[in-house]
This record gives sequence, structure tokens and C-alpha cells, in this order.
Amino acid sequence: MARTKTRTDEEVLDTALSLIGDIGVGNLTFAALATRSGLSSATLVQRFTNKATLIQRALLQGWEKLDATTRSLAASTPLTPRGAVELLVGLSGQYADAEAYANGLLILREDLRDPLLRRRGTAWEAELTALLDARLSTAPGTPTGAGHALATYWQGSLTWWAFQADTPLEEYLTDRLSQFLALVNRP
Repeated sequence: MARTKTRTDEEVLDTALSLIGDIGVGNLTFAALATRSGLSSATLVQRFTNKATLIQRALLQGWEKLDATTRSLAASTPLTPRGAVELLVGLSGQYADAEAYANGLLILREDLRDPLLRRRGTAWEAELTALLDARLSTAPGTPTGAGHALATYWQGSLTWWAFQADTPLEEYLTDRLSQFLALVNRP
């Protein structure tokens, strides 16, 4: 008699994402995922075929979650420059410390290696910069493309924060992004 599925693929992929965050993509194995998920390695292989497929599906699910978080934050932040800062700070909430940020960079490395995942990144860039442009365009004199510039500055600020990480991330980003917007909106 066949065993019934005790965890959905989505739940298993969430577990795989968590495991990747803890041990890195290179150390993800069906055995490690079996231990963490409570399913057998054989069941996982039957569902996901091989490690490459498992990784790709887990990272695609990560993109889906990022899309959902982005849309949720967009719906809850005002269409103002301050709302743009709130949106980006909210997207950074996953980084509890510099180690978590560094692990995120290792995952980004995998996204850059896979053409399908790169396309997801490109689509998210377009969505995010459009959301930022909508918030920034409410300030008089904001140059065209300011959303992309702010997103780029945000990514750089995350990296600089990780080098020091002695200031809470939310405080650091709010300060840096606000300073950037003050420069962009100078008369």
C-alpha cells in the first residue's frame, strides 16, 4: 500500500529553502532534507527527481514568496518617497544579522547561474522599480529612473551594513535611504 503524502511540495520546498539558508546550497542533500522534513529520502527523490531540480524549485518558490511580500508591502506603504523607504526596509526584514545576509548572497549566486531564475530576478527588478517610481514620482523634481537608482542604492547599503552590522538594519537603511532621497530631491 502506498504511503500518503504527509507534507505538500510547498511545505517541503519551504523546508529546503530554510535548510539552504542554514547550510548553503552546496550542502543540501536529500538525506539532510529528509531529516529536516520528516520524509524519507526516497520519497523526496520520487517527488523532485534530482538535486538540481530540487534546488531550482526551492529557489523558484523563494521568488514567489518575494513577489508576494513585495506586493503586500506595496499595498501597505504610501505612494510617497517615505513609502518607498518603508517598502525597501520591509523587504530587508529577512536579514537578522550579517550572517543571514551573507547566506542570502550565496543563494543569489545560484539564482545567477540558472537562466530561469535570472529571468525571475529581472521580472522582480521591473516590478520593484515600478513600485518605487510610483512612490518617488509624487515628489516634485524627482528625476526619471529614480526608482532604479534607489533600488541600486538599497542593495549597496545592505552590503555596507553587513560589513559593520553594529547599527540595527532597519535604522541603518532608513537613515541611508532617506539621505539618498534628500540628495535626489535637491532643488
